Amino acid sequence: MAKLEDSKRVALQQIVEQTVTGLGYDLVEIERSAGGLLRITIDLPWARPATVGASEQFVTVEDCEKVTRQLQFALEVETVEYKRLEVSSPGIDRPLRTEQDFERFAGAVVDLSLKAAVGAAAQGLVSANRKKFRGTLENLAPAEGVPRRWQIVWSDAPPVKPGQKVSKKRVPPPLQALGFSLDEVREARLAPIVSFKGRGAKGADDAPGG
Repeated sequence: MAKLEDSKRVALQQIVEQTVTGLGYDLVEIERSAGGLLRITIDLPWARPATVGASEQFVTVEDCEKVTRQLQFALEVETVEYKRLEVSSPGIDRPLRTEQDFERFAGAVVDLSLKAAVGAAAQGLVSANRKKFRGTLENLAPAEGVPRRWQIVWSDAPPVKPGQKVSKKRVPPPLQALGFSLDEVREARLAPIVSFKGRGAKGADDAPGG
C-alpha cells in the first residue's frame, strides 16, 4: 500500500510539473488537504536582474486561471482523483527547494530546519542539538568539485518590541553564521515577516534574533 501511494505521489508530481512548466511557470509546491483539496503553488521563472534594483514580477490572477484550466484537463486525462483544485502564487512563507531558490532569495530572512543537529559545526557557539534557525540567507562562493553551499547569519539578541527603548550602551550579541548544503536542509521557507517594501525587499534590518 505504501509503495502504491508513493507511486501515485510521483505520478501526480510529474503531471503537475510537466503542465506548469509547459506553460512557462515554476512549480513551487503541491499540497493535498483534507476534503480532497489539491493546492498547487506556482511562480514566475526567475532570471538574474539585469540592473540593480529592478522590480520583481509576480504571478497574477490570470496566470492562476490559465494554469487551473490546463491542470483540470491534464488531471482528468490521467484520472487523478481530487474534489477541488486551487492554484495560487507563493505566500510570504514561500518554500525554498532548489539551488535557484536559494540563489534568488539570498539576502532575505529565512526559517531553516536541518535534517540533523549542527553538532560541532558551529564551533561551540550554538547548542549541539539545535536544528532550527531564523536569519539572513547568504550565498557562499562556489568551489570547484565541492557541493554548492550557503550560510545563514543571525543574532541571538531578543527582538525589540514596538516602543521599547534600547540603551546605546548595550553591547549586542555577536552575529553568528552557519554554513550548509542543500542536502542538509529538511525545510527552508521565507520568514513570514510583513514588509511594506514587497516580497523582493532584502536586508538584515528585518531579521529578528535566531
